[in-house]
Amino acid sequence: MRMAANNVEAKYNHEKDTLMKTTLGRITACMLSAALLLSTMLTTLPALAHHNAPAVADKAAAPYSGSAFAPDGALWSLQLNAQGHLALHISGDNGRNWLPERILDTGSDHIKTSGESPPKIAFGPNGIVIIIYAQPLAKKFTGEIRMLRSTDGGAHFAAPVTLHQDRQVISHSYAAMSFDAKGALHTVWIDSRDKAAITSANEAAEKAGLPKTDYRGVSLYRNISLDGGASFGPDTKLSDYSCECCRIAVTPTADGQIAALWRHLTLPNIRDHAFTLLSAATPAATTAAPLADPVRASFDNWAIDGCPHHGPALTTSAAGGYHAVWFGDRAGVAQVRYGKLDQAGNPVGTVQVLPDAKAEHADILSSGSKLAIVWRSYDGTKMNLKAWISDDDGQHFKLREIASSKLESDYPQLLNKGGKIYVIWNTTGKRHVEIL
Repeated sequence: MRMAANNVEAKYNHEKDTLMKTTLGRITACMLSAALLLSTMLTTLPALAHHNAPAVADKAAAPYSGSAFAPDGALWSLQLNAQGHLALHISGDNGRNWLPERILDTGSDHIKTSGESPPKIAFGPNGIVIIIYAQPLAKKFTGEIRMLRSTDGGAHFAAPVTLHQDRQVISHSYAAMSFDAKGALHTVWIDSRDKAAITSANEAAEKAGLPKTDYRGVSLYRNISLDGGASFGPDTKLSDYSCECCRIAVTPTADGQIAALWRHLTLPNIRDHAFTLLSAATPAATTAAPLADPVRASFDNWAIDGCPHHGPALTTSAAGGYHAVWFGDRAGVAQVRYGKLDQAGNPVGTVQVLPDAKAEHADILSSGSKLAIVWRSYDGTKMNLKAWISDDDGQHFKLREIASSKLESDYPQLLNKGGKIYVIWNTTGKRHVEIL
């Protein structure tokens, strides 16, 4: 990223204490080497100084949160409290006032959160509420996806269960979920089972003097529940070569399906993005056969042997197709970009950089012809929440500055309630909720 050296140093120093506590090894969990990432951070990727490495629940009450509007209009927000418990906060007046926190019973689970992987909430039909979160396993950089389920609108939750069938001590993480128009629950996650198998095979091949298989990144897996999370179909591979530590974007489509966008590797090391449609009508609902190859959705041609911890966001367009935002390095310019995709996920039109060279971790959401993009941006002394608003489906935008904080902050999230777009931005001690 083309930034002045003093801006790089300011951003780095702002996060230095956090980096020292979590260690470079944790930040670069998905890198080929810590040295490579450090070099990248101090040169072409200064924005990564703000990318929060996964934090274990009992070490700090980080403001990483997942939020959603309930069917009755109440705003629900989940985060870990200072004791590392999963706390539910509910507001009946769009964030102006909040009820006392409610501690959810997660048994003996040890919860891990990060800006790219906060706890998540989804409301389904007939009073179904699904909450998912990550639990680390015994080995470093491994985990499983845990689920809480309610059938009475959240009044009670059953004991936590593991969402996927695979029980290997490997990485199952960065999950995203959404109910489609027919009530089927789709979950997608990053999974290292294929990477682990190939790594083991390569070790045997090396001992035997045989060629090794080049496998970059990890895999993307999915499953489907047709009964509101009571049971799930098989773990099905969606794609090889996913980036290891970037969030996955999912959004309902105009025809009732679910679309997914994620950071994808084109061998050997191009980290752009890929798109696919998820449908309960596809063969993946009943078999473990992989779907067709995903569609390449961005062409920054960013060559980097490491995960930037910076996933995309996706929403539908009133004119058909989709709007997307993502972070990438294009011809030496590392910045958050906005672009449009057709109904198949192919990029169309001109890609634009956001009007803020320091923008990071953007979200995007549409409601009819209204389109909102939000992000956070560090100015050297404080983190700022900004928005780019369009009333004509992305043809023209107006910049708006919403809030700022000198304390730790989450990534902003956009929500729809009654056709109106809201942004929620969680900072230490305060949840900023604004209608856009």
